[in-house]
Amino acid sequence: MSDCIGPFNDPDRPYVPDGPIAHGDAIRDRTPPPYDIVGDLHGCIDELRALLERLGYTLDGEVVRHPDGRTLVFIGDLNDRGPGSIAVWRIALASLAAGTACYVPGNHDSKLARYLLGRDVQLTHGLRETLDELYALPAAERLRVGRGIAQLLRETPPYRILDRGRLIVAHAGLEARLIGALGREVSVFARFGDPTGERTPEGFPVRRDWAATYRGRALIVYGHTPRPAPVFRHNTSNIDQGCAFGGQLTALRYPERELVSVPALRVYARPSMAERTAGAHG
Repeated sequence: MSDCIGPFNDPDRPYVPDGPIAHGDAIRDRTPPPYDIVGDLHGCIDELRALLERLGYTLDGEVVRHPDGRTLVFIGDLNDRGPGSIAVWRIALASLAAGTACYVPGNHDSKLARYLLGRDVQLTHGLRETLDELYALPAAERLRVGRGIAQLLRETPPYRILDRGRLIVAHAGLEARLIGALGREVSVFARFGDPTGERTPEGFPVRRDWAATYRGRALIVYGHTPRPAPVFRHNTSNIDQGCAFGGQLTALRYPERELVSVPALRVYARPSMAERTAGAHG
C-alpha cells in the first residue's frame, strides 16, 4: 500500500485541512418510497449480494435495480472488517450515480474519506485492509473510486429525512431535538452517537441509548451499535446485526416495515456476535 494520498484530493475541489469534511444541506430527500434500508455492511460483499437477491434486486454491472422501482438505502459503514469493502463501494457509487440508491455516511466511511483527503488517521479497525483493497486496483480505477468516495462524503448530509418527514435514516440515530438541524453537533451525533465517556473491555466507546427516550413521530432507522436482532422500539429500528462479527445483514423494507436478514458467512472480526451475546465481552 502506498503512502501517497495527494491524488485523491481533487484539485477542482480543494480540501481545507483545518476544517471538517464539508457536506451539503439536502437533508430533506425527495426520493419517493418504497425503500429497502440496508444495515452496516463493513465490506461484507457476499452477504450484500445474497440480501439483494432476497429483496428482489438485480445487478446491472455494478448498479442495483429493482423491478418495482424500489430504492436501496445505505446507512453507512460500507468499509472495513469484511473482505470486500471496495467491491461494496463500487456498487454503492455506481448505484448512487444511476439514481437507484441513496446514502448517509457512517463513521468508518468518514475516516476513510479523511485519509483519502490527506488527513492523518490511524489505520485501525479494518481500515488498513480496506486501503490494501483500494491500492490493489489499477491506477485509473483506484483514482476514480478514491475520488468518488471522497467527493460523496463532502456532499452527503449527515442524515436524510425521507417520505415527507415520516422516515429518517441516520447511521447512529438522531435525537428528536436535532431533527431538521445541521451543524457539527448534528453531524457527530448522526455518525457516532452519544458516547458516555466509558469504554468496553475492547476499548470501544459506550454510547448512550438515545432510542430509549425517543418519542418522535418519524420512524428513525439506524445502525452503528450491533444488536443481536432487529427490533422496533419507540418508533426506531436498529438494523445493525453485526454481519462483520458473524451475525446477520439486515434490511428494513419501507413502508412495509418488514425486516429481511441473511446470515453472515463467517466471522470477519472479533468480538463476534456470539461472544457479545454470551457476555464474554462488554
